[in-house]
Amino acid sequence: MEQNVFAGVYQEIFPFWNGISESDRAFICQNSHALTYAKGTNIHGGNECSGVILVRSGSLRLYIMSEDGRDITLYRLHKGDMCMLSASCVLQTITFDVFVDAEENSECYVIGGPAFAEVSTRNPQIKIFALETAVSRFSDVMWVMQQILFMRMDQRLAIFLADESARTNSDTIALTHEQIARYMGSAREVVSRMLKYFANESIVEVSRKGVKILDKKRLRELAL
Repeated sequence: MEQNVFAGVYQEIFPFWNGISESDRAFICQNSHALTYAKGTNIHGGNECSGVILVRSGSLRLYIMSEDGRDITLYRLHKGDMCMLSASCVLQTITFDVFVDAEENSECYVIGGPAFAEVSTRNPQIKIFALETAVSRFSDVMWVMQQILFMRMDQRLAIFLADESARTNSDTIALTHEQIARYMGSAREVVSRMLKYFANESIVEVSRKGVKILDKKRLRELAL
């Protein structure tokens, strides 16, 4: 891909772009790649410095994993979102391991981590942008932890279904019970049992196509 294509995109999304030298802009573009990831591909694992990932299409999932293999979804990235936690060489204060998987077939622009880190040492505004981008996502992480630690399971599931419905602009959540459990940091059996309860209360309808919301009012009440 020609560098001017990257430059055009970066000029729109990076507030520091016009404030750095032409040589640094060219260096970032030279170390950028347009990559396609198949659904299920692990893009980033542990504390490696994969680079800065910009989602052009599809969906990515960021999660942490326990020693026994249990994972908790921190947040998901969709078109236009940026992943900075995959560039640990830029954010050296991030010491925990983060994993990134492609939840759908996804097209991304990836700026090499070492190259982005090198340019950031010469341009403090890039380091500031990287930190601000990472910090802005920690509100999502804290929201996840708050739900896991302090909320009832029916409330958590109601919030998830309502949020997913709003995000996709559809009353049908086209996800399996296992996927929902993974996003919520729960067990599939627990999610299936709670969905069965919701279905018995005529709040949702469960089928092979996913979960269809029948009673938005009741769902909102449960989410409070």
